[in-house]
Amino acid sequence: MNENRVKRNRLLGDRVIRGLESRNMEGYYAETKEEALKKALELIPEGSSLSWGGSMTIAEIGLKEAVCSGNYKVYNRDAAKNPEEKRAAELAAYDCDFFLTSANAVTEDGEMINVDGFANRVSAIAAGPRTVLVIAGMNKVVKSLEDAYSRARNEAAPINTQRFGLDTPCSKNGMCYDCKSPDTICCQILITRFSKIKGRIKVILVDEELGF
Repeated sequence: MNENRVKRNRLLGDRVIRGLESRNMEGYYAETKEEALKKALELIPEGSSLSWGGSMTIAEIGLKEAVCSGNYKVYNRDAAKNPEEKRAAELAAYDCDFFLTSANAVTEDGEMINVDGFANRVSAIAAGPRTVLVIAGMNKVVKSLEDAYSRARNEAAPINTQRFGLDTPCSKNGMCYDCKSPDTICCQILITRFSKIKGRIKVILVDEELGF
């Protein structure tokens, strides 16, 4: 990456971290996926129970693989053999020590937007797990809450519906139509603007393009 962009992203990352801290959240900055993985594992004590929602980012940095092969109690809904096992893993996630996720967008002032289909991810971010660990590439940082909402609906949603092979207007046309399609994944929208429990939400910003 161009050294001037690296410097700009570092300065912007510092601004986002200050915004997060003003909202009772913790912020960290990593220049690479490898550095982000190292920091994440430093924050998660061995023996912790953990789970995750649908997130490409935590897989891209190697965090899923690391915790599944490490000394942790993992509630892995991805390994469920049937709907009942998947539901059991999702319910267990609400009482786990760490919930791993990303964000659809993060504002420069430290607010986050997440849009969800079944709401297991946004509900766990809002309440339940003792700690929420968010990994977000700097490609998800935007200026304002309005920009964050637009990014979630017009960039993240179309790409995810295409990834899952869903039949929605955005999967065909690449932009949000505020649809009521049975396949819509824009069912629940969560704005995280403050953490009532100080430090419960921890965010690692990564100077790489990660996730959608």
